Amino acid sequence: MTVSVTFLGGLGEIGRNSAAVEVDGKILVIDCGLMFPQEEMLGVDLVFPDWSWLTERKGDVVAVVLTHGHEDHIGALPYFLREINVPVFGTAMTLGLAQGRIEELGVEADLRTIDVGNPTTIGPFRFAMVSVAHSVPDACAVAVSTPEGTILHTGDFKLDPTPVDGRATDLSTMALLGRSGVRLMLSDSTNAERPGFVPSERTVGDSIRDIVGNAEGRVIAACFSSHIHRIQQIINAAVANGRRVAIFGRSLHRNTAVAQSLGHLTLPEGLVLDITELLQLPPERQLLITTGSQGEPFAALSLMAQGRHKFVDVGDGDTILLSATPIPGNETAVSRVINQLLRRGAKVVHGRNAAVHVSGHANRDELLTLLHVVKPRAFVPVHGEYRHLAAHADLARLVGVPAVVVCEDGDRLVLDGSETRVERRAVPAGYVYLDGDGLGEVQGVLRDRSHLADEGVVVVTVAVSPNNRELVYGPDLHSHGVLDDPEPVLEKAGQAVRQAIDERLASGESDISVLQQAVRQATARVIKAEIGRRPVIVPVVLEM
Repeated sequence: MTVSVTFLGGLGEIGRNSAAVEVDGKILVIDCGLMFPQEEMLGVDLVFPDWSWLTERKGDVVAVVLTHGHEDHIGALPYFLREINVPVFGTAMTLGLAQGRIEELGVEADLRTIDVGNPTTIGPFRFAMVSVAHSVPDACAVAVSTPEGTILHTGDFKLDPTPVDGRATDLSTMALLGRSGVRLMLSDSTNAERPGFVPSERTVGDSIRDIVGNAEGRVIAACFSSHIHRIQQIINAAVANGRRVAIFGRSLHRNTAVAQSLGHLTLPEGLVLDITELLQLPPERQLLITTGSQGEPFAALSLMAQGRHKFVDVGDGDTILLSATPIPGNETAVSRVINQLLRRGAKVVHGRNAAVHVSGHANRDELLTLLHVVKPRAFVPVHGEYRHLAAHADLARLVGVPAVVVCEDGDRLVLDGSETRVERRAVPAGYVYLDGDGLGEVQGVLRDRSHLADEGVVVVTVAVSPNNRELVYGPDLHSHGVLDDPEPVLEKAGQAVRQAIDERLASGESDISVLQQAVRQATARVIKAEIGRRPVIVPVVLEM
């Protein structure tokens, strides 16, 4: 019996992590993540995997299992469940983080909490979760038993020897799986190019405590709302330095509430105040934890940087603690926020000028360690840009893994006895965009938006009387994003449009689409000749 793994996202990019394991015609989906839009994806809100292949076979999909609660692994789940509503398995914290998103979309979901180490069976699949250290509580690897042997998906992990919650990556269970025989290992590749080991999360706590202790005025700390370990260390720094805390931002409130209810976050009695109460205290007793570490335009920190926040006016004496690293694609937005905060007189501490962040992903030597422990028969690097996948594949070859394959989105890896083969582009795996309320392909729309951004737009309005064969209004031309002083060019274009309309009407032509085309061509010809640009021309032809 052959077993296959089809990759729907996360191979060649940061985000959209999703893979489908197929056994005996039934499918188990591992993770269902999103990707944040890149700069050229103008107007796009989020980017999802293409699960059209699964929609066509929705009767064969038995469940989704989640490795951990980060958006690049769970963010697309509500939209997936809207089309393919199957049980979802994960640890309590992971499902708690996912549930908020699911409820926002109004989807009914069958969420099933599973404990680490307890095997679960559904359809032909038997799988178990294995604890790993990462930058969110309850992160896990998943080991799936198949007729071809165990498939081990590491999820996102690192080998933190002193994790904040005491929950280290379970190397003993990984070794046990390795001794029993792992047929295929899929492993996090994000930091495959970085040598050594990632420092422990605890090292960040010491640095944060010193920064808060040395701050003369108010401290405003921004981090990922799901990074509960980091939030705990910021809380600890506030307590150690006699500060009270306000938590600002919907996702922060939701995630800290989930974490506190599950015992992953400790908030001393009376420490947390409403933002309005906190601002009544002297600045040296205030610590505000907020969203916006990625430069999101409407997040609290961005609004503070612009001077538009409802409650907080950032200025001299404030210390901003930016305890996160920019997701690829967000670097420009984060730099903009830092610059704006500095202009307002604040001191900004971030990952490039202080030890306030460590990665949640294993570096090169940690990846080598896990490969030595598991000793898989076949290996596919996942979660990363192509260069990360290639570097991780080199590590697997270095330790002697017999079959190492670098796959990309849409590829399928087939396990058939002793044979491990790859089927390239087996399923569609392009980007699916959430654009406003719409979900689907918007490549044409993106091209138009890019054209508008690059060249601008000219709207030309005319009114004609077909019976009298005359132009009765216009041409009236308005431009946006074409020139600072467009009037001379538009005047020439208007003369060309008038001539073109007069000629068409004189010949007896009255079809609106023909007149629109004449307006478009005349306007475009003049603007191209005068300034060498090709703006979008919007002709509006009215009949009077």
